[in-house]
This record gives sequence, structure tokens and C-alpha cells, in this order.
Amino acid sequence: MSGIDECLLEVMRLPGARGAAVVDWTSGLALGTIGESPNGDHEATAAETAEVARMAVEQPAFALSDPEPPTGPDENDVKDKGAAPPVEDVIITTRAGYHILRFVETAFDSSVFLHLWLDRSDGNLALARIRLGEMAKRLVLA
Repeated sequence: MSGIDECLLEVMRLPGARGAAVVDWTSGLALGTIGESPNGDHEATAAETAEVARMAVEQPAFALSDPEPPTGPDENDVKDKGAAPPVEDVIITTRAGYHILRFVETAFDSSVFLHLWLDRSDGNLALARIRLGEMAKRLVLA
């Protein structure tokens, strides 16, 4: 288990990592940042990526986690606290890099994601996605 600072330091050890942040997608606030920001302003980047995350989570086309309707006594408990976000991650590719938004599951109402900005020529998208998933599982938010 690791905190935000330790998680961000670990993220920056990934090949091609240019910058990273832990962001609350409901408020758009950066809970922690490291490295560079694509537009030079970590807070603006956090707000912009939060918009993308919110769109992915709130749109039924992307947010359907199970095509079959729930059954049994828990069918009304879909929005219980602690439920995993319906989207696992969002990947955006640009000519110069990749942006990976990895949602973090928490014991409370999860609204946090890890944002990694990865250089396209030096980074390995598949490896970064796997490692971000591992880091998200270990991240402890207090």
C-alpha cells in the first residue's frame, strides 16, 4: 500500500513518463502531481482530464459494466459506496504521446483517477497500462 506521493514517484519510473497526477474527477482538483504538465499548468490539466473522465463514467455507452440486468436482492445496490467505477481506464493518443486515465477503486465512493502523460517515442503503452493498474490497487487514500 502506498500514498499519493509514493505512487506518483513510482509512476515516474515508467519508461517515457513525462508527468503524472492523482485527480478527483468530481471536483477536477489535483490531489498530487509530479513531472511536467502538457499545458504547463498542473491544475488546469487536472480540471481538463477530469472532464474527460467524467464524460467516460457518466455516458451509458461507455459506463455499462454488465450487459445483463442485475438480479436478486442487491439489484438496487448498484450505486453503493465502494462500488468500482464502471470504466477501468481511458487512453488518449496524440502524435507525441499517450494519456492514460486509470480509475482507482476505493472503499468509499470512488472518484479518483491516476493520469499519466507518456512520451510516445520512449514509452510502452501496454506496460504503462498494466503498471498503472497495479499502482491503482495499492494506492491508499486517507
